[in-house]
Amino acid sequence: MNDTFNAKRFARLLKKTLLEKPLQMFGFTGLLLAVVFIIYVVAKALAGIGSAQNLTFIWGLPLGSCFFTTLVFGYFSTNASGSSYLTLPASHFEKWLCGILIAGILYPVIFFLFFRIIDSTFVTLFHNSLDTASPFYKDQYDSAYIFDFNGVIAWRVYPLFFLATGITLVGAFYFNKIAFIKVAITLCILWLGILGVNYIIAKVLFENMTDAAPFNHVAIAVGKEEASIELPKTAGRIFAYGFAFVLPAILWLLSFTRLREKEF
Repeated sequence: MNDTFNAKRFARLLKKTLLEKPLQMFGFTGLLLAVVFIIYVVAKALAGIGSAQNLTFIWGLPLGSCFFTTLVFGYFSTNASGSSYLTLPASHFEKWLCGILIAGILYPVIFFLFFRIIDSTFVTLFHNSLDTASPFYKDQYDSAYIFDFNGVIAWRVYPLFFLATGITLVGAFYFNKIAFIKVAITLCILWLGILGVNYIIAKVLFENMTDAAPFNHVAIAVGKEEASIELPKTAGRIFAYGFAFVLPAILWLLSFTRLREKEF
């Protein structure tokens, strides 16, 4: 039998993970979908369908996957459950792949289906509520459309999803207890630190600096106008691809390495 991966052994592990705590697993899924629905409804009431679509997708996909990651790898909250998990008759790769499959594939599929259902429903209801005799009917009809999973907003969220999931994966193995909260606090401290250092460096280099975004641009006051210094296209492209693909890949692989080394 292959020590790294065996389909039957992996299938049993996946089944055990999903059905070991069915109330927690499926109840948690239902709770996440309920939160997604509430975000959509509230945002739609306050800012319209377009804003509701963007806000729900931006928050629902990455954060939902992060919560699922901490749920799947929540065995390390106690020594007993952690030791029991590490001694399961499955390879480290299979345990890692099981978590990746649930948090990185299964949840996104469920989210996409649920999001499409509620989005299509609200867009259809909006279209049906319009007065077809109104001279503005065509403009009003075209103002609301089903969210495009291949659109600009979606492709800005996908890298964030991979990055957030990767960070949470690593955090789940480095922080045994309340990993999600510890990861969130660490990220906030790290991000504030990056902003602070970036601001100080930009202030030292540019006397009339008014704004500075890390690895993006520096805004400088020129008289009554404001000019922006940005990264060269090649450097900007390298950073964008690195942030979107290389860094998440490193984090996901680091989580696998950490699982192999995991001890109490």
